[in-house]
Amino acid sequence: MQLFYSENPITNSCILDEQESKHAIKVLRLGAGDKLWVTDGSGFLFQGIIKDPSPRGCSLEIVSSAPGSDKRDYKLHIAISPLKNPDRFEWFVEKAVEIGIDEITPLICEHSEKPGIKQVRIEKIVVTAMKQSLKTRKTIINSPVKFSDFISQSIDGARLMAHCNTGPKKNIADVYKKGENCTILIGPEGDFSKKEIEDANYSAYSPITLGPSRLRTETAGIAACHSIYFLNL
Repeated sequence: MQLFYSENPITNSCILDEQESKHAIKVLRLGAGDKLWVTDGSGFLFQGIIKDPSPRGCSLEIVSSAPGSDKRDYKLHIAISPLKNPDRFEWFVEKAVEIGIDEITPLICEHSEKPGIKQVRIEKIVVTAMKQSLKTRKTIINSPVKFSDFISQSIDGARLMAHCNTGPKKNIADVYKKGENCTILIGPEGDFSKKEIEDANYSAYSPITLGPSRLRTETAGIAACHSIYFLNL
């Protein structure tokens, strides 16, 4: 199935943007009367019939809608440090969206080597990964937030923190319950500082292990994302 994306909320009709329209009309050779599937990222899948096959703005009549197959009983939010190499952070975003994640926050830590992300580019990667994996709920990409400000926020559900420093840690399965919302902190390549770990513990974040190997930041993010997905099967 080919899935299209509308950045505007879908009602009884929909007009695809130029990029999506060109793909439908020029690449796939769709025309008036043909049906296609489209989502607006709200968690619903819509079937539309092409009324005006314009490559600049293909208009659709919406004939049916249903909740997407990616509907979940839990929400996953990963706050992860931006990386010096933006390609690696973008890889994390792409794969996390494919697995299933609701929210990503770039987390500015003491050892973070980069103060932010390319927001517009990341948003495009999210949409591409969402369509490729047939997701109907668009992952939220937040603006970068300082570590201290993030952990002071009111958060519903499990609060987990993955780090490499010494000290007692538990497996995710020991501190997370199926169906529970979850927020996970993933630090930079230099890991969280001692103070950040202490402050997170004070804010009720449970230290967890992702296994005996020392993982890169983006790999740790994917491991955490997939662990929550697996525990909810």
